[in-house]
Amino acid sequence: MRLERLNYNKIKIFLTLDDLSERGLTKEDIWKDSMKWHQLFHEMLEEASDEFGVEIQGSVAVEIFSMQTQGMIMIVTMEEQESEDSFQDGFIEMQVIMEGEDILFELDEFEYAIQLAKRLSSIKMTAGSLYAYEDHYYFHFCNHDPAELNKLIAILAEYGNPSMKSIHILQEYGKEIIKDEAIETLVKYFH
Repeated sequence: MRLERLNYNKIKIFLTLDDLSERGLTKEDIWKDSMKWHQLFHEMLEEASDEFGVEIQGSVAVEIFSMQTQGMIMIVTMEEQESEDSFQDGFIEMQVIMEGEDILFELDEFEYAIQLAKRLSSIKMTAGSLYAYEDHYYFHFCNHDPAELNKLIAILAEYGNPSMKSIHILQEYGKEIIKDEAIETLVKYFH
């Protein structure tokens, strides 16, 4: 499990599939609203509270980004407290927003991005966005055909690795090189 503070009231928690299995959980347990999941969530909030020195109480919004082969990323946003009296019992109200299966792969060189684009173009894939951040390149796919998911991940794994960074970090601090039609654009200009 990795924790990262995004800003004063947002924390990112990255859980690998190994992290979940060590705790006897699967990604499906989250959707089932199991007791084990609630216990893990409270442990994560306590760890984040200790690590970042923030007091997490009141209402929090949780966005869960499930990534097929990598695990999941949770963005926890602590709501502003309107009055101290309304949260005296220390109860944490949780609102969970599920997101789709985003795929984010990191590539070491721009040449790999070009070669990957050519390969994906050969299977009629044209979507995806390309980002640059800290001397690496990142392909982001969010609207992919679920039937082609395993093939897409297998091809991506030949050129790079699943990203440990979230798309939010790339959007905030990275540079968006090509939005949405990255494969088609790269093939067009680098044939």
